[in-house]
Amino acid sequence: MSGLIEALIYIIQTLGSLYLLIVLLRFILQLVRADFYNPLSQFIVKATQPLLTPLRRIIPGFAGLDLASLVLAILVQLLLMVVTLTLMGYNVGGFILQLLVWSVIGVTSLFLKVFFFALIISVILSWVAPGSYNPGAQLVNQICEPLLVPFRKLLPNLGGLDISPIFAFITINLIDRFVIGSLAASTGLPPMLSPFL
Repeated sequence: MSGLIEALIYIIQTLGSLYLLIVLLRFILQLVRADFYNPLSQFIVKATQPLLTPLRRIIPGFAGLDLASLVLAILVQLLLMVVTLTLMGYNVGGFILQLLVWSVIGVTSLFLKVFFFALIISVILSWVAPGSYNPGAQLVNQICEPLLVPFRKLLPNLGGLDISPIFAFITINLIDRFVIGSLAASTGLPPMLSPFL
């Protein structure tokens, strides 16, 4: 494979993964009932609206879930995988269903990573800027809070020391390593698509 093709694949994967992250954040923000008047939320809404508006006519929401944005995330992931494999010289026509399965696995992996890194940011912010009114900090806390509530209910009160993020990290890592990793291996996800996990 030539250096030009490798550079093109890198650019497509980087920009495509960035847009995929924005689309998935749209789903997550609605899932956790984040403040949509937050400037960062408004950016995410505006960036995803052109593709979501026609898709919402076909795929309605269900039980408060924005299914259209979830389907769009899977489609963006699928398109990225198809383009990557095509540029590498593979004929993807024969295994489009398998690519769809890999896309779902990739989106699920990214979903977990969003919560994992949001938790890291939240923990750091609780040390350096507790109670910050920064829009980014507020959004990160709104993403993390629904994840931490079940752990806080199970764990004893330690006098102001919140250890629930530790257990959330452990849970996310276990799911990522043993569920997502096993699914990727059992479905034969090729190494060239591993950047999507």
